[in-house]
Amino acid sequence: MKIKNMELKIICGDITELSVDAIVNPANNRFEMGGGVAGVIRKKGGAQIETEAMKKGPVEIGEAVWTNAGKLPARFVIHAATMGMDFHTDEHKIRRSCASSLALADELGIQSLAFPALGCGVGKFSLVGAAKIMAQEVMKYAKQAGWVQRRQDARANPGLKEVVFCLYDAAAYETFMTTVAGYVTHIQDTLGDGPYVTVDAIIEMPQGIVVIERSNPPFGFALPGGFVDYGESLEQAVCREVKEETHLDFVDFRQLHIYSDPGRDPRFHTVSTVFVGAGKGTPASGDDAKALRVVARDDLLRLEYAFDHKQIIEDYLNGKIFHS
Repeated sequence: MKIKNMELKIICGDITELSVDAIVNPANNRFEMGGGVAGVIRKKGGAQIETEAMKKGPVEIGEAVWTNAGKLPARFVIHAATMGMDFHTDEHKIRRSCASSLALADELGIQSLAFPALGCGVGKFSLVGAAKIMAQEVMKYAKQAGWVQRRQDARANPGLKEVVFCLYDAAAYETFMTTVAGYVTHIQDTLGDGPYVTVDAIIEMPQGIVVIERSNPPFGFALPGGFVDYGESLEQAVCREVKEETHLDFVDFRQLHIYSDPGRDPRFHTVSTVFVGAGKGTPASGDDAKALRVVARDDLLRLEYAFDHKQIIEDYLNGKIFHS
């Protein structure tokens, strides 16, 4: 599938057999290559890969280093630290290590890069979650690379031309193919290039504020909200999103503020208008939420939030007044 000037491929096979410029090793931050993909790379490529990598470690989780690829068909191995020596990973570690791998590929001036499912072997992270996170980071990279290329001369590094998601077994391949293809199509064909217009709602109930627990990355709790559809006003969008995600009617609402920091959403650039209003009815979680809670105001800041929603809630609780 095409993303800007880059081709994203999803294949089923052995990543150590691919003739690409570089393959990614989902490593621990000391770069010891014992089991999983790392062990196969060491076995087929030679122990010198591990020796070279370990000289560059340890690093912070999320960072990446490169080594030569030994006897492998690839030219380089990019070792992405997806976990520490406790072998635990999470959404943030996978996202950072994926982004670091793409950035390092740029530094190397290579044009083709292959990833396994980051964090899904020894780290036991979900395939669906990894597929979405990796797709988000590749799309972000492709958009940023295109932006840079339009502002540089023809002699500039053209960046990656091909990214491959290589899955070792059929079940993982089917999961990645379904998840990534649907996600990329939705973003490119439905939402476009962005920045994206979104809305969020602070729903006041007698017992507290309504929050949802997200079932998709970025994980954590969040205010109900979502994207504004074509032909829809902000007010119509926030009422629709509240209804879809909480089964409540959103009434007597007012605008709190517009949040537009480019880094507020780790997936892409969103501009959100936040509304404050009352919820009418009985709250219940929608299909795309893992759970719904009505949280007392004194307990709101104790939760872990996605996006910049903790800052939004702090502004609300502090009675911050914004001036146009």
